[in-house]
Amino acid sequence: MNIDIIVLAIASLIGLYVAANIGANDLANAMGTSVGSGAITLKRALWISIIANLLGAVLAGGHVTSTISKGMIDPALLASEPNKLMLGMFAALISAGLWVHLATYFGLPVSTTHAIVGAVVGFGIISVGAGAVSWGKIIAVAISWVISPAAGALVAGSIFHFTEKKIMSVKEPYAAAVHYAPALIFLVALVLILSFIFKGLKNLHLEIGFFYTVLLTMPLAALVGLFGRRWVRWQVQLKCEMRPGQQGNSPVECVFAQLQVLTAYYVAFAHGANDVANAIGPLAAIFSVVKTKSVALQVEVPLWMLVAGGIAVGGGLIAFGTRVMETIGKDITEMTPIRGFCAQFGAASTILICSRLGMPVSTTHVLVGAVVGVGLMRGMGTLDLRILKNIGASWIVTLPLTMVLAMVLYKLFTLFLL
Repeated sequence: MNIDIIVLAIASLIGLYVAANIGANDLANAMGTSVGSGAITLKRALWISIIANLLGAVLAGGHVTSTISKGMIDPALLASEPNKLMLGMFAALISAGLWVHLATYFGLPVSTTHAIVGAVVGFGIISVGAGAVSWGKIIAVAISWVISPAAGALVAGSIFHFTEKKIMSVKEPYAAAVHYAPALIFLVALVLILSFIFKGLKNLHLEIGFFYTVLLTMPLAALVGLFGRRWVRWQVQLKCEMRPGQQGNSPVECVFAQLQVLTAYYVAFAHGANDVANAIGPLAAIFSVVKTKSVALQVEVPLWMLVAGGIAVGGGLIAFGTRVMETIGKDITEMTPIRGFCAQFGAASTILICSRLGMPVSTTHVLVGAVVGVGLMRGMGTLDLRILKNIGASWIVTLPLTMVLAMVLYKLFTLFLL
């Protein structure tokens, strides 16, 4: 059998394996605050993940992707040797998949994007030389280790401070929650709509500026907020007053639980739209080499890859995502719907703002920082510093570990297969 077909078949399996690990780690840490706070059940989180991920991958996923992840090396340098690019991407998939799987096993939320980037840089160094690597982008990734969690902590902590002062500390918290519900829903809707446009629907290449997009989307967000108070009251009556004890929270917590459900749907859709490409991008590059026997700067991503990747991401959460969910939702600091909403909404807002400013941030790192920010507002003693130390260490070793692993695998593949 042709070696290209064998590599493609194995790469397809590895690509789905990486996508499942993205679900088990990236998506698990994003859904962890919702599950840990009790806003949604694990079963509901799984269904949201599968459906919203699939929709995000198919409707807003990257139908055209760069051959080399994040432009870390120039694929033209391998134009005369397409088989080396194919084997290099194969090595990158395996390296990233193994590391993310190991991190997931220990319940450590890591950036799958950074894992893929590190693996691609590793095979790039050994195949075309260190001079071909865009080290400026590598430095930007390293800087994001500080920017991402710090920005997430600042925004989420500020939101939590507002809710504590204006809602939880007053005589009638529920009345205050209902009073502020339209404004909160307006902000949530505005951030989610803008995130869909700028992050989830980036493949549409919208040319409208950020300011004008905000003006255009504000009426829709305002309409959502206008009906927000009635919707919140109905949800609270349905889920707390008529079935007391089901969520184990007060009516105020139920208000924020419903707001958190909205962000959970967004997070799952956004992961399908953006993170499926982390696994499918290298696979699409391998598929292109096998099909055309050449190296292209950009390649088409077949629909079947997006569908399979979206399903695999959701399936990964079911298969082995509970440990990371427990880390985010329970182990770092105790979660309630109010705290979970502040962390999740704060993370979504931070990612939107930073992406528009061109700042390199990691979704995983922002969310962890947001959870820490909420915990800090309650006092340092509410945080498990041992867990945070382990998470920080896993972030630092992601790039060098995947780089070295990809180098070793690429060398073995070229020795025995070329």
